[in-house]
Amino acid sequence: MATAERAIVIGGGIGGLTAAAALRLRGLRVTVLERAATLRPVGAAISLAPNALRGLDVIGLGDGIRALAAWQGDGGLRAPGGRWLSRTGAATAAERFGGPLVLLHRATLVDHLAGRLPDGTVRTGTPARLLDPGVPGDPGRPARVSTPDGELEADLVVAADGIHSAVRRVLFPGHPGVVYSGFTTWRTVIPLPGVTFSSHETWGRGRIWGTHPLKDGRVYAYAAAVRPPGERAPDDERAALLRLFGDWHTPVPELLAAVRPEDVLRHDVHHIDRPLPAFHRGRVALLGDAAHAMPPTLGQGGNQAIEDAVTLAFPRPHAGPSSASPVADDLPGYTAARLPRTTAITRRAVRVARLNLTTSRVAAAVRDHAVAALSKAGPALLLRGFDGVADWRPPGGPSGAGGDGDGAPRMLAADHGKPGPEENTP
Repeated sequence: MATAERAIVIGGGIGGLTAAAALRLRGLRVTVLERAATLRPVGAAISLAPNALRGLDVIGLGDGIRALAAWQGDGGLRAPGGRWLSRTGAATAAERFGGPLVLLHRATLVDHLAGRLPDGTVRTGTPARLLDPGVPGDPGRPARVSTPDGELEADLVVAADGIHSAVRRVLFPGHPGVVYSGFTTWRTVIPLPGVTFSSHETWGRGRIWGTHPLKDGRVYAYAAAVRPPGERAPDDERAALLRLFGDWHTPVPELLAAVRPEDVLRHDVHHIDRPLPAFHRGRVALLGDAAHAMPPTLGQGGNQAIEDAVTLAFPRPHAGPSSASPVADDLPGYTAARLPRTTAITRRAVRVARLNLTTSRVAAAVRDHAVAALSKAGPALLLRGFDGVADWRPPGGPSGAGGDGDGAPRMLAADHGKPGPEENTP
């Protein structure tokens, strides 16, 4: 009997853990190397759109995550004074995309993903460095990775090592890397038991605020503002938010009053402006922010990493554990499937950021008028921006994996442009 392929995943975030679970279903022996001491992620919450939930169906997690959906009824876009620019009902979006938008704490998703892996699969506190990308089809040239405990060899290496990926620099040393997107983000999760309100996002000039309830009774709040890169508040980041958003509509001041300064996360946003020439080289595949870091204005960073992971493991319809082709031999097809899609979504996210965060008074007024007019003409018009994004379905998956085709669960769905800057964290 042939020995199962061995895969090393560098990075134990959402994309890396999804890839590990999917590759195990494909029949590979997988080891995840995570430099942090634990899998507790940096970040507050993440939104999973229908496309990512269909990807999680492939590894058997889709329904469990859908059950955590908290948003019911209407939500929408507001102006800083409180006026609703548009309202969108969950049922309208469900008709278009056939799945929910689920907002949950990143730690909850990581726990679910890690639960799909056997004990010992993830090695925390283990930084890794790519020594040799290897050569597919040449048994004498496996990929080689160094760790503090020695070198490891693998038939496949998945680099999910984030926006400042060291593996990306090794594979493509001439690529310029990431650029500053022009704005910074703040995120926090606030315990507010018994308080209810509609999910909303508010657009000002050069500023955005969003508020969304979580299933466990907490509230996820996020903000974005056009600021110079590297800037930090002279006092604390809660005070910075009060200066920027303290006079905005309810419940923004109330939420800021309830948050502790130490619970506010701030990160400058970067993205890959020049697409990579490929998402692979040798036996190594780049995944998630390492391959296509994008602004969070479409809420698709983590969603696209999940798409990457299941496409890497199951690139063809009905590919399963019995597939005879080594995964490393399929890497050109992985690039062909993922690079054009993620490039288009990244460019769309950059355009949306410029619109949402315009600092021009005239441009902001025109933007708000256009949104209100489109909303009156029909909510479905505002959802067209997600055609080709939220309606994605996995190209393949092991026999019996749920969630594709007409078998995808039909639940409440909505995405109003972006749930928030929850991805793209350094």
